Amino acid sequence: QVQLVESGGGLVQPGGSLRLSCAASGFTFSRYGMRWYRQAPGKEREFVASITTDGSGNYVDSVKGRFTISRDNAKNTVYLQMNSLKLEDTAVYYCNAVRLNMAYWGQGTQVTVSS
Repeated sequence: QVQLVESGGGLVQPGGSLRLSCAASGFTFSRYGMRWYRQAPGKEREFVASITTDGSGNYVDSVKGRFTISRDNAKNTVYLQMNSLKLEDTAVYYCNAVRLNMAYWGQGTQVTVSS
């Protein structure tokens, strides 16, 4: 049974930091590219960051220099370190695993940036 379980969300003040985790099970994690998406209220889901099987990261322009994606294949986990958080980073953050024509999604974790 495939599972992606996100954690680490919460309420943080502007300028603060959070680290999201996504624990994977039920598939060969090391063979999948991993991505983070987010969806703010009333908006479409948008790509945030991705990491390839060999560890190369890519980011949407709005988070470059603030967010860092990483993975630990021994723990079947992908992370998203979020620094210098802004109000506009408020969203539900989703973990996504992709390989060829296969894609899996987590249930999401809420990140709220508010003063």
